[in-house]
Order: sequence, then C-alpha cells, then structure tokens
Amino acid sequence: MGIAGSIANGASAQQQKVGAAPEASNMKLVGWSDLQARSAYQPTIHKQGSRFIAYVGHHGGTDDVPTPVNPMTGQPEPNGTSILDVTDAAHPKYLRHIPGAPGKYEDGGAQMVRVCDGAQLPKGDKNAVYMLRTYGGQAHEIWDVADPSSPKLVIRLDGLRDTHKNWWECDTGIAYLVGGAKDWRTKRMTQVYDLSDPAKPVHIRDFGLPGQEPGATGQVPTDLHGPISTGPQGNRVFFGYGTNKGGVIQIVDREKLLKGPPEPTPDNLRAPEVGRLLMSAWNGAHTVFPMLQMPIAEFANDKDGKTRDIVMIVDEAILNECNEPRQMIWFADISIETRPTMISSWTVPEASGHFCQRGGRFGAHSSNESMAPVFYKKIALIAWFNAGVRAIDVRDPYHPKEIGHFIPAITDKTDKRCVKVDGQDRCKTAIQTNNVETDERGYVYIVDRANTGMHILELGGEARQVAGLK
Repeated sequence: MGIAGSIANGASAQQQKVGAAPEASNMKLVGWSDLQARSAYQPTIHKQGSRFIAYVGHHGGTDDVPTPVNPMTGQPEPNGTSILDVTDAAHPKYLRHIPGAPGKYEDGGAQMVRVCDGAQLPKGDKNAVYMLRTYGGQAHEIWDVADPSSPKLVIRLDGLRDTHKNWWECDTGIAYLVGGAKDWRTKRMTQVYDLSDPAKPVHIRDFGLPGQEPGATGQVPTDLHGPISTGPQGNRVFFGYGTNKGGVIQIVDREKLLKGPPEPTPDNLRAPEVGRLLMSAWNGAHTVFPMLQMPIAEFANDKDGKTRDIVMIVDEAILNECNEPRQMIWFADISIETRPTMISSWTVPEASGHFCQRGGRFGAHSSNESMAPVFYKKIALIAWFNAGVRAIDVRDPYHPKEIGHFIPAITDKTDKRCVKVDGQDRCKTAIQTNNVETDERGYVYIVDRANTGMHILELGGEARQVAGLK
C-alpha cells in the first residue's frame, strides 16, 4: 500500500464523517493521529537515535469532555502530553499519554513541551532524554523520556501561576521559564534557570518589564507570552509580550541577562535590554522569531545593508468570528537594534474562505520554531486557526507571500466554538489549527485546538522548490 492508500484510514475517515475533503494548495496530507481527541497546543519533534518522536502538549479538557478516555489504559485522564513515534510519517504510532493537571481549557493540561538530549546538556545524564513541560498553570516538570513509551518524572518546579511558553537551550542548559513568580505583579514573566543538570535546577534570576516587579506601582505592563534565545553565539534573547493587544518586542543581551545583578529593581531589569519595539494597541506578540543575517536579493548591489537582521512577529487571535482587530504576522528590521523598524505585514485574505463566518477564531497564532536549515529563512509555517496552516515565502521579508496552505477537514470529534448573539450561544464546528512545527526531514506537523488531532504534511509545487526539497 502506498502513502496515499496508507493514510486513507485517517484522511478518508475524516471525509466520510463530515462529507468534505481538506482544502489545500502546495501541501498534502501524509499522516494523521486523532491525539485521543484532546485539544492540542505545542508540538515538538525530536530525533532520538534513528527515530523521530513527537511530543504534543495539550490544553485542559472541555465542558463536555473534561477527562477524555485514554484507549491505551481504558481510563479517563486529564489532558497532558501525547508522545508519538513519527519515524514513519504516514503511520504515526501513539506511544504514551502522560496526564497533566486536572482542569478545563487553560486551567488544566500541560500545554508547553521542549526536549533536550542528556548527551548534549553539559551536566545531564548522557543516557537520558529530558522533556520539559508545563503542568497546568502551576508548575514546570522535567521527565526522562529516553524510553518514550515509559517516561519517568525527574523533578517539578511548583508554586507558580499561569506557566506557559518556555524556551530551553540544549547546548548550555539555560532555560527561560514563563509563569508568574510569587509577589510579581504580572501572571507571566520569565524565570531564568540553569537546567544543565535537569535533576538539580539552579535559579539564576527573575526577569520582566519594569513595572511588573514586586513593589512597583502604577500600570502593570502587558504579560509576557514567550521568549526565543539565539544562545551564546548570537547573544540575544527575544521576548514577545501581549497576545492580541499592546504587543511589546524586547531585544535582550543574553550575557548581561545571565550575569547581571539578579535583584529585580527597575535599573537591573532595564540593564540587559538593547532594543524595544512597541506594537499597536490592536496587536500582540505571541511568537517573536529571529531570522538574523538574511541576505536580501533586492539590496545585493547596495554598499550597506546587503544582509539584514529580521524578526517575524506573530499575533494571536483570541475572539471567535472576528470580534477583534485582525491578528496577523509582521516583519521588523532590527539591523540597528536600538531602532527596530516594521517593514511589512501579511494576513490570510478573509474573503478567500469567508473565514469570519466559519466559526471559531480566524487569525494568526504561532509559527514553527525549528531553525533547521530545511526551512529556516526560506519558508515560515504559520498556524491560522480556522484558515489552517499557511506556508509563507520569507526570503524577501519586505514582501512576504503565501506559497501553500492546508486546512484539515473536521471530524466527528471536532469541538464547537460559540459566540453570544442576542444573549444566546450561537455555535459552529470549525477547525482551529493552533500550533505548527517542522522537522529536519521537511515534514510539517499541525495540531488542532478543537480536538481534531495532529496532521503530518509535506510541501509540494512551488513551496517544495523554495525549500530546496527533492
């Protein structure tokens, strides 16, 4: 049986249940898992030996199904972390579900997941593979997943609020953990840890925007959403604050952040910052993705500025059926870090699918975060809720353009999304592609917030040519 036939068990089953096929251009379905019909957030794809393993974080349960049944155990389990072997992308194999915190929606589950090999971490167990995840909104956990079918808890960092989108440098062990520390005035800021020995975490400092620290007065700056670090070589950490409003992009000197005085005084919080970009009150900064030293073909003959440092900023749509300003993607030129300049933006044209009427959220949410050469600085994959995933040619970030898309078909497990109309709920069933990641082979993994599972895709046509895939 070929790939087309082998995935029919997943893809055609969806079509039979809903009477519709996926909508696609230059992207095609390779494999699918229903993820036990759990609402999904962050996927991380990690190569372990000769295997590719997908770790998928989940939101909490729903009002209708607060604790879905795990078919592998026959027991209802709070949403947590799904682990799948995706070595054969056409036949993803579900290995294990690790229950997360009890609770529904944002209050439960284990949304965020990162993975580092113990052999790469400076002080890790060389035989271990470490998975860092959130536990509901209250803790961070580290598991040993060397045997992904039999994970073992290593340690828990507890007593927090609203833990969320972390970043972990596998070569140094430095982790930027998002949550709300005691006495801080915001529910999301950064706790910097040395996790080079995951069994013995070392707290380095707490960090956020001045005004968020304990004892401050006045208006509290917008919450952090998540950071991305370029590590010691790039010596920069990019922080994105806000989701769908009041976005702030902060460029931080990594060495000064790690070695500066840790007391969270306003001066100490300002000291590592080298640049800041304030967005419109209408837009936030869910993902701030650096694409540094990009050669710009249009500027090839210019004396200066042939290469540019670019940051892609992805907003997050929050409200259903377009009941907010459009959330999209933006590109900023940060070549002169003290003067970041917005240079372009891009959105899915609403009329191309009448997305405001489809139900659920319409707008950007997140990008792939892998910096593997297969797509980096060439194609960005953007999760766009009811408009699926979008492949964007970013080689000229001054003129980004779409070169592919895929919108999954709904299934009988796809959850409804509601808005109030004249005081009554009006509900529609809609795809809610929430997050996307890629692997070094060129596969694209999208996961659905509305319980439709994980779709494994590959690029075709122009998109495949841009990536340089055979």
